[in-house]
Amino acid sequence: MQLLKSFGGALVAVAIAAAVSVAAYAMVVQPVVIDLTTSGRTMSQVITVENTFDKPLPVEMRIEGLELTPDGVNATGKDPGELSVFPPQTLIQPGQRQSFRVQYVGDPGLARSKHYFVTAAQLPVQTNDTQSNVQLLYNFQVLVSVSPDGVKPTLSIASAEIGKDAEGHPAPVIVVANASAAHGYLSRGRVRVIQFAPDGKEIFRKEISGPELQQTLGYGLIGGGQTRRMTLPIRLPQPGGRIEAQFTPDV
Repeated sequence: MQLLKSFGGALVAVAIAAAVSVAAYAMVVQPVVIDLTTSGRTMSQVITVENTFDKPLPVEMRIEGLELTPDGVNATGKDPGELSVFPPQTLIQPGQRQSFRVQYVGDPGLARSKHYFVTAAQLPVQTNDTQSNVQLLYNFQVLVSVSPDGVKPTLSIASAEIGKDAEGHPAPVIVVANASAAHGYLSRGRVRVIQFAPDGKEIFRKEISGPELQQTLGYGLIGGGQTRRMTLPIRLPQPGGRIEAQFTPDV
């Protein structure tokens, strides 16, 4: 029997049997976000997979397209044939690294950014062990985005309101708009939030840096032409009044 569990960007498949022994593997995948363009040197980039355990690691690279949603992206489960990865599969020896080159091979006249998951998927291994084992199979997803050549993102905050975080506390809820055909990331800039009481008096001000946004929200992908609603990792002092929010991109 196999169970699938999602942990953020990584998917872990667990093969379960009666015994408690575990055939453990581990790998490190870098980078986790890749930006490509439709032409030139930036059409391709390398993903590195390192085997940090003491057994050979069989790895297969899988591609699936992504669809933009108001909350981010959804995986389609289908490879649209617009990326190539070489080698597609290999066996990495203990302590060794393998480089996989990812290249855009789709339409060079791309109208707006496209997005994909390239998954480094650990393959199951047949063993001679007569006892039942549990194999942990790690699947690490790399976000690959391709933008039209020479186009830059244009992110702005279209609206801001007081909402609630996951625990029910007052928090800023923003709608981020990208007027460009090229994707961008909220974490590649900073967001300033100001709250005013019902009488108009400023009662709260905070600026969230890019690294803080990345740590709490992830990269904050905003696709070309996309608007995305996001709850910022800030607890406001009160639920009343109004807020203003401004995004400043990194230079």
